[in-house]
Amino acid sequence: MSRKRIAVIGAGISGLAAIKCCLWKFQKNPSEKMPMTSPYRTTFPNYMHNSKLMEYFRMYANHFGLLKYIRFKTRVRSVSKRPDFPTSGQWDVVVEAEGQRESLLFHGVLVCSGHHTDPHLPLQSFPGIEKFTGCYFHSREYKSPEDFSGKRIIVVGIGNSGVDIAVELSRVAKQVFLSTRRGSWILHRVWDNGYPMDSSFFTRFNSVLQKILTTASINNYLEKTLNSRFNHAHYGLQPQHRPLSQHPTVSDDLPNHIISGRVQVKPNVQQFTETDAIFEDGTVEANIDVVVFATGYSFSFPFLDGLIEVADNEVSLYKLMFPPNLEKPTLAVIGLVQPLGIVLPIAELQSRWAARVFKGLNKLPSAKKMMADIVQRKRAMERRYVKTVRHTIQVDHIEYMDEIASLAGVKPNLLLLFLSDPKLAMEVFFGPCTPYQFRLQGPGKWDGARRAILTQRERILKPLRTGVTSRDSRSSPGGLSWIRMAALGLALLAAGLTYFRHIKHSKQKS
Repeated sequence: MSRKRIAVIGAGISGLAAIKCCLWKFQKNPSEKMPMTSPYRTTFPNYMHNSKLMEYFRMYANHFGLLKYIRFKTRVRSVSKRPDFPTSGQWDVVVEAEGQRESLLFHGVLVCSGHHTDPHLPLQSFPGIEKFTGCYFHSREYKSPEDFSGKRIIVVGIGNSGVDIAVELSRVAKQVFLSTRRGSWILHRVWDNGYPMDSSFFTRFNSVLQKILTTASINNYLEKTLNSRFNHAHYGLQPQHRPLSQHPTVSDDLPNHIISGRVQVKPNVQQFTETDAIFEDGTVEANIDVVVFATGYSFSFPFLDGLIEVADNEVSLYKLMFPPNLEKPTLAVIGLVQPLGIVLPIAELQSRWAARVFKGLNKLPSAKKMMADIVQRKRAMERRYVKTVRHTIQVDHIEYMDEIASLAGVKPNLLLLFLSDPKLAMEVFFGPCTPYQFRLQGPGKWDGARRAILTQRERILKPLRTGVTSRDSRSSPGGLSWIRMAALGLALLAAGLTYFRHIKHSKQKS
């Protein structure tokens, strides 16, 4: 097949992954192995400072030769179907740079503009803000704390941005008040035995347990665990909803800043005056200098001219990627997800699948089936989450990754792994669910994936051991408990049933 021209809109984390996947998926010889970076023993800390993250992005772009494909300082003005779209699936993309517009033809479009694009600033919900004589702004405008020394500050919103800003400002401000309407469950980055939370929490073993156990029992366990670190009710943070009903907030520092008085938790602001804030519990904080609205974002696609409609932050996309009613599946949205986990590997996996769909190697179901899937996903989110604009694109990390990986033909086969490579299978099932797992088989298979998985714990611990004060006492996971054995047996049974159903279905088709 001839090479295709693909427009990637956005060069952030999703855009970089999309460019890389498009370049390698459209190679002439599909049997060529995709070059990958060899796993570093240590390069970066587990939780990177923004400067380190930027350094990683630059390394990624340079290693895969992506920069020459990026047009910087170029705005996409419109994306529209060509007149022959029903047969060609091609697009006209109008871009503008330095005041000059240009129309370009593309065979496919990957929209990677993200969902933190339009600051959500609901000022109508805060009567009197127009009379407030202090400074107020959306958290997107916040850069550093230096200009806020000695100020009395209210941060509205208890999401990750709100908490991070409140903690940082409290180091220089006279007083910081953290205003929250519902409260939130606070997760720590440092989890059991000092491991990063995501590497401990996001495992296939835990994913199986979540399917076996009741939602109530999981919520009970999470509440007990989170309250054992600090009692949320004592700190004025405990919400009425359970942990699984809201996107959690991650912060190791907030409890320390509350207990030291640098951050005071307050309920929702009922009204502002020229200088004061009146809260819903009747308390008043006078002489407020600054209000930071960490009230989240909404997303939109103005350049798509109505091709994807967004209402109250809700959008109808198959697998949160494909518009279901296009005559040709040559447009996809990448990274429009709010995962309980990290978005980077999800964006890459989405891009791998989208590239195969564009190429014609994978097919989408009928529009009717796609719409049914979209409705089912929306209903599941409504049942689970608190009703807010924040909970419209939520996904569970492993479950969603497996969903996309199955469609792309790269989901690891646990049953075959346990039969052929038990050591690897144990780490895949009980260890961190890292992106290497989706390079073990299928399109884009990487020969180094096995070694990368088996050595991933070393790379997690290596950045922490910058000054060893005693003999290295390596602790390996203990023997399998009966819970783990039961989960393992059920996982193998499920994998076996899935495998034999596939064999039976294949025989019926033949």
